[in-house]
Formats: sequence, C-alpha cells, structure tokens
Amino acid sequence: MTNSVGFDAVPPAGFRPLKRPLPLRESVYEALTEMIIDGSLRRGQHLVEVELAGMLDVSRQPVREALQRLHNEGWVDLRPGFGATVHVPAENEVDQLLAARAALESESARLAARHTAKEPVAKLRELCDAGVAYLDAGDIDGAVRTNAELHRLISEMSGNQFLIGFSAQVDRRVRWYYTPIAQVRGKQAWKEHARLIKAIADGDEDKAATIMREHTERTRKAYHETQPQETEAPVAT
Repeated sequence: MTNSVGFDAVPPAGFRPLKRPLPLRESVYEALTEMIIDGSLRRGQHLVEVELAGMLDVSRQPVREALQRLHNEGWVDLRPGFGATVHVPAENEVDQLLAARAALESESARLAARHTAKEPVAKLRELCDAGVAYLDAGDIDGAVRTNAELHRLISEMSGNQFLIGFSAQVDRRVRWYYTPIAQVRGKQAWKEHARLIKAIADGDEDKAATIMREHTERTRKAYHETQPQETEAPVAT
C-alpha cells in the first residue's frame, strides 16, 4: 500500500507528517525552517525536493514554493544547475545579527527592570531552571527553545512594542546560531541568566542592561571560537 506521495507502508527516515491547520505551503515552510534551525537539515546540505516531500508527506509543489521563500529570506541558497542548499552563514553575517541582538536585548533588559513585576519574574526563574534541567538531561533542543523563550519574555517585559517586534524578527536566526554552541556555553549561560533575572527583579536597570550585553557578547565569541569549517554535504542521488 502506498500513500499520497508514493512510498510504501514504511515511511522514509526523517518522516515528519505535517499538521494541517495552516495553508499547506505555510506548514511546509515552517517545518523546513525548524529543521534548518535544529540541524536536521545541515548547513551546506543539498536539498532534494522529492526527498523533502517524502519526509513531510506532501507533493513537490509546496516544497518548491517553500524553498523559494527560504531562499528569499536567506535560509537556503539556490544555484542554477545545482539546486538548493542550506545556507552557510558568513562570519560577518553572524556578527551583524548578534550585534543587533545585543543592542536590542540590552535595552529590553533595562526596560524590563524598570517595569518589573512578580509574575513575569517568577516565569523567568522557572524558564531558567528548566533550561538547566534540559542541559543536564542532554536535551539541547529543549535548552535552545527555553533560552529563546526566556529572551522573548524579557523583550515582552520591556513594554516597548518596537523592541518586541524587532526581537521577534531575529529570534529564529539567533536560535539557529545558538544551537551549535548551546552545549559549549553550557551552565555558564544559565548562570548569566540567573544574574540577569536578579538584576531585573531588583529593578537595577543599568546592571540588567550590562549583564545582557555581556551575555550576548559571550555568545557571539563562543560561536566564532567553536564553529568548524563547514563542508558541503554529499549530493543525494
């Protein structure tokens, strides 16, 4: 028995059937983006439409549309005669985004300390504990997601809608850059989070901004110090 994309009862490796509430092309785009972020699709990897369609249990058309959108947004490179590959970020590209992140999030932390309240501070502490627990369990994906949630909450606590919007725009890219170094940064990153949360809880605006800037700078340095030279994955046949 075959399914809608033509493979037998046993699905291929990496099979990820999609939830269908969103328009199909949007679901495919979201799934491929997350697969790039979590490393299921590696940097430099050649992307074969029929294989991706099989993994997502869809036809090739929404995959083709998603790859074009991912190319437009800088997640995927399209080359005539070769096809699609996962984008490999250049050094200056990473620097520019993480520098922008440092400016946005240090100001968010300063404003969060100004507008501090018990409930969001308690949630920050809960996220910090969860991040350490994920790290101890070796669940890097969980630690990365929790790290993003913590930073997102600090942006929301700022009360500045422009900062919140700008931070949301870079969130996924930051997760992509952070995933390979989450284990390297390890518990030190979460100790920095704990210090940051205390500064916010104490209403110390300057200290919160300084800790956040130092925290994001350490992440930037760790990325550059630990990234190996990327090599292109073999072309699937």
